[in-house]
Amino acid sequence: MNLKNFSGFLKEFQLRKIEVKLNINELGQLFITGISGLSLTEDEKTFIGDNNIGGIILFAHNYENPGQLAELVNEIQTLRDEYPLFISVDQEGGRVKRFKKHFTQLPSMFEIAKHDSPKLTFEAHKVLAEELNACGVNVNYSPCCDIWTNPKNNVIGDRSFGKTKEIVEKHVSAAIRGLHTGNVLACAKHFPGHGDTLKDSHFDLPYVIKTKEELIENELVPFVKASKSRVEFMMMAHLVVDGIDKDLPTSLSPKAYEFLRDHLKFKKIIVTDDMEMKAVSERYENGGEAVQALKAGADVVLYRTMEKTIQAFEAVKEAVKKQALKKDNLELKIRRVLSCKKTNFAGYQPIYIPSLEKLIPAKKDAELLDLLGLEE
Repeated sequence: MNLKNFSGFLKEFQLRKIEVKLNINELGQLFITGISGLSLTEDEKTFIGDNNIGGIILFAHNYENPGQLAELVNEIQTLRDEYPLFISVDQEGGRVKRFKKHFTQLPSMFEIAKHDSPKLTFEAHKVLAEELNACGVNVNYSPCCDIWTNPKNNVIGDRSFGKTKEIVEKHVSAAIRGLHTGNVLACAKHFPGHGDTLKDSHFDLPYVIKTKEELIENELVPFVKASKSRVEFMMMAHLVVDGIDKDLPTSLSPKAYEFLRDHLKFKKIIVTDDMEMKAVSERYENGGEAVQALKAGADVVLYRTMEKTIQAFEAVKEAVKKQALKKDNLELKIRRVLSCKKTNFAGYQPIYIPSLEKLIPAKKDAELLDLLGLEE
């Protein structure tokens, strides 16, 4: 057994030491759900608490100001079991950001990378993470590891750090280190690369016509760097990639998850992109897509609305009862989630709201702001 294989074996062995006796309640750890507003409804509290849901994804409609956000997060975390929930968001910078007023508004990653300074990228993401962390957000679906190789690709475009693997690889590593230094877990996306597509998976199913060798040579380079940078999450995109699986979207393809695990030697959490995107939702119904994604290799399935999460959760419970999902496989996923939470959130404390004004860095480094083209 070589050193890399032994390292992977050791990680799996350590995961198995976390005791998980599978019952219906633990299945909730495999779900991240959206919520409806600025605070939880009673029905939302009941579903999250009774089913031990693993995490929440927040959007613009869940945000008013930092104080309200922190109160919402504290409210959510009162429903936690042994470990806190993942409180997640898409706060990339540029045109993809859910929290605007009071938060530093970073320019696009393409603009930041033009400075050719990984140090600047690191510092920008550290500031971003410090602000998120101050409000209790602990996971950011960032950075994009996609290479902007197709100039007509608008869904990625300037969300990417650049048009070559060398540029993207360099800045992806700096962004992950910045987020982690600011105490927010990073998520590399959109595996295996969304930069050479025309269709938007929010509305349709994109196709990538590349061989596996071409992917390894180019698209996967930033993802390999992200894995080596100890990123905690990897997001699986909704794409049909010719060199991996000609029939199934990667988010539902066992071949895609196996490829990610084997090529990247990635042992941490694989989360799906939003399962309500039309690339998947118009092809599957009644929660069957969640069952298929978990069976294929996803650790966590993500839904933007609680209505769809509930539907998917019920479908997964039914699949467990019918033994359509293997117990040992699900237990390993739950261990992976709990291992991440135990490592990163063991010292959890609720947010003290009166201290937010000091915690949100109101006065930032003048040089950093100047370089980013921002005002204090």
